[in-house]
Amino acid sequence: MTTVVVVRKHNEIAIAADSLVTFGETRLSQAYEANRKIFQIGDSYIGLAGTTAHFPVMRALLTGLGDECKLHSRDEVFRTFCKAHQKLKEEYFLNTKEEEDDPYESSQITCLIANPSGIYGVYSYREVFAFDRFWGIGSGRSFALGAMYAAYDQAPNASAIAELGVKAGAEFDKSSGGPFQIHAFPIPTPNATGDS
Repeated sequence: MTTVVVVRKHNEIAIAADSLVTFGETRLSQAYEANRKIFQIGDSYIGLAGTTAHFPVMRALLTGLGDECKLHSRDEVFRTFCKAHQKLKEEYFLNTKEEEDDPYESSQITCLIANPSGIYGVYSYREVFAFDRFWGIGSGRSFALGAMYAAYDQAPNASAIAELGVKAGAEFDKSSGGPFQIHAFPIPTPNATGDS
């Protein structure tokens, strides 16, 4: 699986991921392929967890949405992923079935999004969460969440916390490993004078 984290602290947002890919008992490290679990669409960084089939599909799909790919609020993310779900079924042959009594079709996607408007999480049934401080996904998330919780108040910035999170995931989760991909950027502050 993986470890992907997002963090917001003070005037910085960071997203980070490990780079290990696994196929059952086989590990494909960065030494054999440049595994990148975070990709950029406009000013948004998107980190995925789950099957490796998601990575080329979601990169192509979200890029192909063009101006319809809006990711700057919880509602925009929800609407974008509803459009993505339809395309996943029609163009990429998504298997939407998880459990017999599921209330909705599954998009089979778990991802984190970081951009200047905030940090978001998207889950299989297009549930969208807007996080205030930090979150993690993937098989290493429990270790990452614990490390980030312990370090959040003392760490100097979001990128330091995100790095601790993915390092903890890689240290204890058998399906996560370095090197790590970390993207950090400042959060725009409103102009104090009201000028634009």
